[in-house]
Amino acid sequence: MPALQDELAAERAHLEASRKALRRMREHAEDLFATGNQVAGDPFAAETLGRHLARRIAELADSPDTPLFFGKLDVAAVDDDEGGRFHVGRRHVTDVAGEPMVLDWRAPMSRKFYQASVKDPQDVSTRRRFGFVRGELTSFEDEHLRAGEELGTSRILLEEIERPRVGPMRDIVATIQPEQDELVRAELDESICVQGAPGTGKTAVGLHRAAYLLYLHRERLRRSGVLIVGPNSAFLSYIASVLPALGEIEVQQSTIDGLLGTPVKGVDADAAAEVKHDPRMATVLARRLNAKIKRPEEPLTVSDGSYRWRVSTEALRRIVDDVRREAPPYGIGRERVRARIVSLLMRQSEARRGDSPSEGWQRRMGRSQPVLEVLDHAWPAVTPEQLVFEVLSDPADEVLEPHEQAAIAWAKPPKTAKSARWTVADAVLIDEAAGLIDRVPSFGHVVLDEAQDLSPMQARVIARRSEHGSITLLGDLAQGTAPWAAREWRTLLGHLGKPGARVVPLTTGFRVPAVVVALANRLLPALGVDVPEARSLRTDGALTIGAFPLAEVVQRALAFEGSIGVIAADATVPQIVAAGIESERVTVLPASLAKGLEYDHVIVVEPADIVDAEPRGLNRLFVVLTRAVSRLDVLHERPLPPPLDRVS
Repeated sequence: MPALQDELAAERAHLEASRKALRRMREHAEDLFATGNQVAGDPFAAETLGRHLARRIAELADSPDTPLFFGKLDVAAVDDDEGGRFHVGRRHVTDVAGEPMVLDWRAPMSRKFYQASVKDPQDVSTRRRFGFVRGELTSFEDEHLRAGEELGTSRILLEEIERPRVGPMRDIVATIQPEQDELVRAELDESICVQGAPGTGKTAVGLHRAAYLLYLHRERLRRSGVLIVGPNSAFLSYIASVLPALGEIEVQQSTIDGLLGTPVKGVDADAAAEVKHDPRMATVLARRLNAKIKRPEEPLTVSDGSYRWRVSTEALRRIVDDVRREAPPYGIGRERVRARIVSLLMRQSEARRGDSPSEGWQRRMGRSQPVLEVLDHAWPAVTPEQLVFEVLSDPADEVLEPHEQAAIAWAKPPKTAKSARWTVADAVLIDEAAGLIDRVPSFGHVVLDEAQDLSPMQARVIARRSEHGSITLLGDLAQGTAPWAAREWRTLLGHLGKPGARVVPLTTGFRVPAVVVALANRLLPALGVDVPEARSLRTDGALTIGAFPLAEVVQRALAFEGSIGVIAADATVPQIVAAGIESERVTVLPASLAKGLEYDHVIVVEPADIVDAEPRGLNRLFVVLTRAVSRLDVLHERPLPPPLDRVS
């Protein structure tokens, strides 16, 4: 074995040299940052350079617990390609001469690490995977592809996949599978919907696609931005460290509610919320807004202090009719009417005076009282809040049934829009109104996770912010728990403005053990959605079902490494918390907040209570059961829900 030990020592030396090189790259950026104001030509250039270098310093941060590389390729020379040996890692590291010591996992050559196989070796003679313990290189495993040797799901790969889950979500660059890699490297202009069963890595695919697109289209996406949208703040906290670990720090993360600027102080009844999230509300708002536009009924007469100018009623009507046919956002339409009125006044002034009026004259005419009176009659100014206020004060519209109108009508309307106690659904309506009135800035790419629970009106919030960009939609129809949760993807993609997006299923699980997946799959026939059953590569999981004391089960769980999640019906959580079982490793959380999270050991308390708590309770239970990535305990005294009642 001396040769293997020598090889391991050489790889450890390369890791140490790579860390020193990365440290040198960071120190060089820090030196440039410290002296940047001396080389920049002006204050603006100095500020721009400073921002760039500060970003570069942050991107070059190193963590001793995170290996700089996880794989290595021996590539044969073909034609003009000299081939060579390449270490593949989380970021690009070069030596003093600029030669690569570690290739970024997103580089074209690195794709061979994920895609090469015995059937298609892609000129790779040997693929090496490295095993690490807290950043220390401990082992390696080789596949000689051109010799017909392929390990498939190797020991090191499985150890990385099965590593206990403590703290925030990790990147998966060391374990990306070929079908995941195809999605990660999809082109920027393509929108994709990933229907991912639990544990298939759909969230990681979305985050790594964002990182890949930023690598490939950095300047373009730096201008337009990348947005990650998650279901709640707990989920965003859970995934927050993934992109920074890959060197990507300029990505905005938000919930749907976080994108809306309306303070929420009220709560809707269920019936009202369901109507407000219905896509017909977009029609109601648009019709109410368009009804404000009227054809002028009188001519315009306005003085500039020297002359009186007149625009006929017919000319004013032509302006309003032309702008209306152009169908711009409402606020832009109002400004176009103003500009065209002023343009007619300018022509009259030019004909009389022989020269063009000054810009100051044009501004005064546009703000003059007679012009404002025409505008306020034909195309009155309105705020998003005012429009929604008017609709909820009097929601009469044939698009809605009488009982739906009654459901959303204020029993006692507030005196003004400013005094209204807006609800979460109202905030979505206000955003819709804002999009009707003005253009919303569009991101270059949006990653939308747990999308199955988006209402049509929430989907339109995202559509406005991705009008000129693409989306990666991630979700699982079986995990839909909202009253309006999607039962198929095409309709939701239409509301998102991406009806032609490719829908790709991921069914092979890498995180959730087979025994847990099999239990959850028993619920699928009762969930009312057409999704394929998941299968898992994990055979190491444990499942226990029975009437056991919670405190005793928690103590048993603490004997294992990793995180522990105790999940119960929302109403039961305060009682469990009061029992004092929470600790650094034990988290008690309501079933309604479990979506998207993972724990090594999950303890589900009383499944029947979870099912009874809401109309789509079986879907919620499906979510809860599949949060476990190693062991699952199901504690119950009540009978299990029917799809599970024959399980022991």
